[in-house]
Amino acid sequence: MDDRNAAALSAGMPLYAAWLVAMAATLGALFIGEVLGQMPCVLCWYQRIAMFPLALILGIACLQGDSAVRTYALPLSITGGAIALWHSGLYFGLVPQRVAPCVKDGPSCTDAAMTIAGLPIPILSLVAFAAITLALALMKGSRT
Repeated sequence: MDDRNAAALSAGMPLYAAWLVAMAATLGALFIGEVLGQMPCVLCWYQRIAMFPLALILGIACLQGDSAVRTYALPLSITGGAIALWHSGLYFGLVPQRVAPCVKDGPSCTDAAMTIAGLPIPILSLVAFAAITLALALMKGSRT
């Protein structure tokens, strides 16, 4: 592998990492909802709205070698991360329950069932969005 190919590969590694995290989070959310039958709360739905397109957008960017993906992927990952941070605050009682957006008919944003394998789902989401944001921020210039 020559120096140019090695540089292109190293520039794309953060992009591939971001895509793998987005795919894992998307598949995890689908598994929790469709296989385990756990209904998502309102804040989980908003986080899904940010995460699901990231899996597709970042996957296409990987195929195209498009580092310009940062322009439209960073706003999604930062927004999703902000919602996950708020959700985590609700879950751990740092944000008062009276400002929780969940309705009486749906699952609670702070329910004890908001865990998977003993880990709080809001924290898993926050870690995923933070990892994607960091990977996108670490991307180098466009690849050719």
